[in-house]
Amino acid sequence: MSSGGDESAPLAGRRIVVTRAAEQAGPLVDRLRALGAEPILVPLIEIVEPADGGAALAEALGQLSSYDWLVVTSPNGANRVRDAFTASVAANPAASPRLCVVGTATSAAFGVEADLVPGTQTAAGMVAEFPAGIGRVLVAQAEDAEPSLIDALVAKGWSVDAVVAYRTVPRTPSAATLLEVLAADAVLFASGSAARSWTRVFGTATPATVFAIGPTTAQVAGDLGLKVDVVAADHSVDGLVDSVMIYWSIPS
Repeated sequence: MSSGGDESAPLAGRRIVVTRAAEQAGPLVDRLRALGAEPILVPLIEIVEPADGGAALAEALGQLSSYDWLVVTSPNGANRVRDAFTASVAANPAASPRLCVVGTATSAAFGVEADLVPGTQTAAGMVAEFPAGIGRVLVAQAEDAEPSLIDALVAKGWSVDAVVAYRTVPRTPSAATLLEVLAADAVLFASGSAARSWTRVFGTATPATVFAIGPTTAQVAGDLGLKVDVVAADHSVDGLVDSVMIYWSIPS
């Protein structure tokens, strides 16, 4: 495993486990490496198509103009619905749904300004700021998403259709990687799925310090018996790295 290189860099000598899916880990790994850390990439989950091959998602996206809102709960979901939403806006902006996303990372994945990005970047934050109303809402989410968001939107008067945009499936690292991981300085969890996959492989054993990207991920990890030391204030990849810097008292 190669080192971070510059011994004068802020995170020089820190070995940090990244559990994101391989296709998503690049920006996080690159920023850690630029700060001198030695990222250990251990993709414990893989992002795959819904069990129906995306048929239900495609059908829902083909009827976007019939919805008042499109709600997307993660960058993964944004990646699955972005093209259809962009095409809908280009074809008929007036007939396109308004866009609500869970946070800045999801908004960035769309590449357009969302109508609603909650100040608290969680499902509960979305619900708190989402208006009451009568109309239709399409929620694009993971297969294993908690039902609380849907229930809360229904309670606010909306007719809600939830569609599976993607699934996360577990991956198992090699025996050599297992030993390297537990000897690291820290592990970063960017999703509840990663925390669940972690306990499937490692149980409750972790490196010395555990970072979570936000309170929802921290809650999942805690429910699984993992001790979360730090929860990022800004629930994004940059916020996660900033939390590492703050924890080790390094100006970012």
